[in-house]
Amino acid sequence: MKKDQWILGIETSCDETAVAIIKNGREIAANIVASQIESHKRFGGVVPEIASRHHVEQITIVLEEALGQANLSFKDIDAIAVTEGPGLVGALLIGVNAAKALAFAHNLPLVPVHHIAGHIYANCLVTEMKFPLLALVVSGGHTELVYMKEHGHFEVIGETRDDAAGEAYDKVARTLNLPYPGGPHIDRLAHEGSPTINLPRAWLEEGSYDFSFSGLKSAVINTVHNAEQRGETITPEDLAASFQESVIDVLVKKTEKAASEYNVKQVLLAGGVAANKGLRSALEKVFSHYPEIELVVPPISLCTDNAAMIAAAGSIMFEKGVRAELSLNAIPGLEIELYND
Repeated sequence: MKKDQWILGIETSCDETAVAIIKNGREIAANIVASQIESHKRFGGVVPEIASRHHVEQITIVLEEALGQANLSFKDIDAIAVTEGPGLVGALLIGVNAAKALAFAHNLPLVPVHHIAGHIYANCLVTEMKFPLLALVVSGGHTELVYMKEHGHFEVIGETRDDAAGEAYDKVARTLNLPYPGGPHIDRLAHEGSPTINLPRAWLEEGSYDFSFSGLKSAVINTVHNAEQRGETITPEDLAASFQESVIDVLVKKTEKAASEYNVKQVLLAGGVAANKGLRSALEKVFSHYPEIELVVPPISLCTDNAAMIAAAGSIMFEKGVRAELSLNAIPGLEIELYND
């Protein structure tokens, strides 16, 4: 009888201190997340120094809580997986150094994980991944289309050239005086309004799967400022609906085109903006016309930053023989394709 595999994952790339334990790469035994949203809300965004300090305060507490929830000790753990990058360098360092200390103290293998690979592998906690597949990764710092022909192999076929979708959401939310994080508030308002305001969509050059949202963000800001100068009132719900329709239109159409061109079996949604109801609904509507392509949308708890996704990706990397030395360092601009064999 094969022994169960237990991977402990650590995620501290931004403003969530998270530790999780995954059984056999598929089952969540523990998934603890300490959020810092309340601390950063008054600043309208994440303050790196504050994020790092909170990680230092929380990491041991969250670690002990995860082991307690899973009812395991370090004698049961097979490997420590940790986010190596990308992310805020100070925040990443807390997780990396905690993982190195645990690996050294308990003589356990250390497995480095790319943050975006983690978001993609959150989907294997929902269902089995079928290759070739396409992942649409949409978060505060990333908007990418990633093609995978097998486990652990990542090919970025499209990425943002400027603002990520989540970043644009937060900036538009600030323009509308909505609290941080702005994405959920824009999504809520969008469902209460109508897309009556004409806003641009950046399709870029023919055949490109890249994204660009800075022009859209600027158009929204200009629309608000111009209305104020003319003494006109813009309905926030309609502006939110118009903005969201512009973002989703580009995301969904490029994903649909790439999925067809690359002849994939699955389309995976990943990242914090994957929690957006409008995006989830639009993807479900489009891919209902493609019975040969399975659309996988993870639960909201696995969309935002968490350590279960890091442990899930770490389980695959562990089986592929990926290991890190104790000299492992945080790499804030780490590229996912560097993880390919």
